[in-house]
Amino acid sequence: MIIILSAIVVVLVAAYGFVGNYFYNYALNAHDKKEFMEGNPHLAESTAVNATVAEENEIADAEFMKNHPPTTMNVISSDKLHLNLNGYVFQNDPSNHKWAVVVHGYTSNAMQMDRWVRHFYEKGYNVLAPDLRGHGKSEGDYIGMGWDDRKDLLLWVDQIIKNDPEAEIALFGISMGGATVMMASGEELPKNVKVIVEDCGYSSVSDVFIYQLDDLFGLPEFPVLNAANTVTKIRAGYDLYKASAVKQVAKSKTPILFIHGDADTFVPYQMVDEVYNAAKVDKDKLVVHGAGHGDSEKVDPVAYWNHVWGFVGKYISE
Repeated sequence: MIIILSAIVVVLVAAYGFVGNYFYNYALNAHDKKEFMEGNPHLAESTAVNATVAEENEIADAEFMKNHPPTTMNVISSDKLHLNLNGYVFQNDPSNHKWAVVVHGYTSNAMQMDRWVRHFYEKGYNVLAPDLRGHGKSEGDYIGMGWDDRKDLLLWVDQIIKNDPEAEIALFGISMGGATVMMASGEELPKNVKVIVEDCGYSSVSDVFIYQLDDLFGLPEFPVLNAANTVTKIRAGYDLYKASAVKQVAKSKTPILFIHGDADTFVPYQMVDEVYNAAKVDKDKLVVHGAGHGDSEKVDPVAYWNHVWGFVGKYISE
């Protein structure tokens, strides 16, 4: 009986470890291809996108990047990994102290933030676009989902202030970048950080993973996410259940604009209400009708940017 019970325990532990490693690699291993992102119906371009306007904006983005090559900036992560993190600076008028830090999403990189870089730059901002750990040219074997990235973001902010002590900084992020700036909002931010804008970020890492587990696999939170969390704590050093944008924005002292498309089924639209309701600072919310994940700007660029500038302009003057 003891032998049988021991064998069962060994099998269960092995199965737990196998499941945990499988889903860790599936979602968080920075070197594994994320095939579930390809052809995902939840990431299909929104039908509300105006094709002509979208094409014109893409041409403008490409032209901007061609005519405004960035310089590189690097910081070393403050954790025990000492990762070399890469960023790009689009320097505007040196006498201008307005700065925007624009943060990309899951499996993306800084250079794919051209739309947001261009708009902030044309509004007179100096722009810093960092590659999050495990993305672009930044080092890292795992995806931080915004949690470890929030501490990295503080390093980028400090670097800006070191170079420009009078800097007035806006933090902007989309998708995982949106979660990153929300998670950073709960830290002790320098007074130079005046305002935060998040676009379609999730309420917490555990909640978005629970949703994706059910959507992609029809699997329950227990024991799958628990196993993945055990492996994440061992291999990446952070806890999926502690990575909460809701808890962080509740501690924020910085004004926040929340943006989400009501047709978003990748990061469920309802999550925007969770983070918005948790915030105790000056705040606003823009809901773009018919916009899927990350498509709010494409669906209604006029309303999008009017809302962004209207909110940001209250804290950083033109």
